[in-house]
Amino acid sequence: MKCDLHVHTVHSGMCTVPVFQRICRESYSDPDEVYATLKRRGMDLVTVTDHDSIDSSERLRRHPDFFLSEEVTCHTSRGTELHVGVYDIRERDHVEIQRRRDDLAALFAYLNERELLFSINHAFSGLTGSRAEGDFDDFAEYFPAVEVLNGQMLPVANRHAEAFAARYRKIALAGSDSHTLAGLGRTYTRVQGARDGREFVEGLKQGRTEAFGEAGSYPKLLRAVLAISCAMIGERRWTMALAPLMSGVPLVVAAIVAREMAFARHWGRYATRRSSTPELANAVPELSR
Repeated sequence: MKCDLHVHTVHSGMCTVPVFQRICRESYSDPDEVYATLKRRGMDLVTVTDHDSIDSSERLRRHPDFFLSEEVTCHTSRGTELHVGVYDIRERDHVEIQRRRDDLAALFAYLNERELLFSINHAFSGLTGSRAEGDFDDFAEYFPAVEVLNGQMLPVANRHAEAFAARYRKIALAGSDSHTLAGLGRTYTRVQGARDGREFVEGLKQGRTEAFGEAGSYPKLLRAVLAISCAMIGERRWTMALAPLMSGVPLVVAAIVAREMAFARHWGRYATRRSSTPELANAVPELSR
């Protein structure tokens, strides 16, 4: 069975780009359109991983092939931000997860007690901000799964994530991370032999996963940014006054891609060095509150 394990809808909240965080959403994708698109592209199961929200479930829970997930925004004691995918949750899990999301020790204790699968998403991307060396200690020690193929991340970032997962024997997951309809279902996780949602999730937990599909690229990111910009203008007509700024979007996206490449290479080298240095590889991180 196949499922895109990283999907966003209009319920993912507002974007985090300075100036635009009050007027532009992370995604404008309607949950019903997301579901229909994923099914049309061959997904056997559908889940949604909105940022810190499960509101899409109101529209999608009627489908027997839907299961609820979310992408949790966490902050470490080092001041860095992590995006954590948590899969096949219940509404009460969402409440507890949100209550604990900035206390990683408490969050991990809850997730493990509930036997919920969770992953570190786009570990080698700088789109959520800076990284610290201690972050990779946490990834190695506490996370059972790593997103090894993200449909919006550059190939170099995905390669380092895949190598990290293999090195530390983590469960490998994949998803489109699409904030528009265009990328949905083009990157996904497959569990061979699963016959229904329960068996699929159990297969995930057992590590019987295969990652398939596209990585990100400059053209793909540019199309997504332009599509979201157009959707913003459609929702808030007065933002048409900002349309002249769109001429600079290709250069801004090019700068983002260049920064992402440098970021992935830098932390990829560190992760490789960490695994080959005994005192680093054997370090047990402390999850301070």
